[in-house]
Amino acid sequence: MLTQQLYAPIAADMQAVDAVIRERLHSDVVLIRQVAEYIIHSGGKRLRPALVLFSAGAMGYQGQSHHQLAAVVEFIHTATLLHDDVVDESELRRGNKTANALFGNAASVLVGDFLYTRAFQMMVGVNDMRVMQVLADATNVIAEGEVLQLLNCHNADVEIEDYLRVIRYKTAKLFEAATRLGAILGRADEEQERRMAAFGMHLGTAFQIIDDVLDYSSDEAATGKHLGDDLAEGKPTLPLIHAMKHGTAEQSARVRSAIESGGRDDFEAVLAAIRETGALDEARRWARAEAQLAIDALDALPPSIFKDALLQLSDFAVVRNH
Repeated sequence: MLTQQLYAPIAADMQAVDAVIRERLHSDVVLIRQVAEYIIHSGGKRLRPALVLFSAGAMGYQGQSHHQLAAVVEFIHTATLLHDDVVDESELRRGNKTANALFGNAASVLVGDFLYTRAFQMMVGVNDMRVMQVLADATNVIAEGEVLQLLNCHNADVEIEDYLRVIRYKTAKLFEAATRLGAILGRADEEQERRMAAFGMHLGTAFQIIDDVLDYSSDEAATGKHLGDDLAEGKPTLPLIHAMKHGTAEQSARVRSAIESGGRDDFEAVLAAIRETGALDEARRWARAEAQLAIDALDALPPSIFKDALLQLSDFAVVRNH
């Protein structure tokens, strides 16, 4: 797998992060352990913790705190997944049943809260006020992004700028925090930290745009989710926005109606409009532009295997099919 090749320079560190995750998932409450272990070990790419490790390595960091912070980032990400699946009423993620489908909405929300608070316990343990500020700010912005996405659902008048704002809050902010943390641990100067944060933000934006493309173009077995989930939830993503703006009057009206009503009744017609207007190619163009901005942000970084891996991740974010 491509991710295994990419992660080779941090293989031992990733094992250390997994050990931290297993240790800090412990709770005397059995249901918390069951739900948290299920979602943590359900086949994710561990991309966000990997970004902490890669960025720290690129900055020459030699300590052990990056293992703790990588686990913190994964806990925050997992908490958002638990809450998202409840809000979206999702039943499938990565080819597995979602935690809320298995354990119920109440358990998923409450275990998400447990993971958030455990993450804050762990970041306090690192004893670095700057680290705490970055993670606290990121967690708050992510929550704002989740609310913004909720407000955008079933709104066919969402503009590309509104769509990108949701991505940068809800998804890219944690990527940005992950790479900024590596710079902070490596005692980077202000400009290096800014560039590393910019890399994470642009990478996360590219990654999410491609996720939205895959909702209309992927192999369901590869992604572990149903095609058209975003449409069913009334989410006006970039392919839909483009199809509305560049389709015929009939196509635009059909897409608008599908966003406003949700569901999959018009999925085939919407998919045809997306393909005929070149919406997927246009969205991929946006993703490639974001990935290039990420690559450009690393220009001044000295050569290393960690920098090489970050550059490869920028390419992977755009060409992946799952």
